[in-house]
Amino acid sequence: MASVKRYFSLSAVVIALDLYTKHLIEKAYQFGEKHEITAFFDLVRYHNEGSAFGFLNDAGGWQKWFFVAISVLAIVVISYLIKKHKSEKLFCWGLALVLGGAIGNLYDRITLGYVVDFLNFHYETWYWPAFNVADSAISAGVVLLLLDSFKKPSHKGQ
Repeated sequence: MASVKRYFSLSAVVIALDLYTKHLIEKAYQFGEKHEITAFFDLVRYHNEGSAFGFLNDAGGWQKWFFVAISVLAIVVISYLIKKHKSEKLFCWGLALVLGGAIGNLYDRITLGYVVDFLNFHYETWYWPAFNVADSAISAGVVLLLLDSFKKPSHKGQ
């Protein structure tokens, strides 16, 4: 069991960084407020009641519990997969990042009813949807999972 500790430790670091940075933004900014950092990056405070890119953001409230249920299911499945495949490092590092991000956003969704987003990149008048540390970890984890999927499969039993 000691070998899975490193993966769950990474998830814990993601959760801590995510919650801490969201806390700082909530203390420093009002909803909708933004501060230009560079010509292409702003710190903002937005609330996302939906999923990625604000999908279902205005669905009337039912989406909160839908995304809570999906997140809880994902957390259980990901935890199981990490324990089952603990020797597959790239796969488990990817899962650990996704797990940490999922828990960070789940915490917001349960305690606040929305997810706090604050990183906002843009080019001239084109804006990427705001995101947070949890979203970044999920994205990085998915990249690792994709890289892992391209590894040469072993031909066990042949």
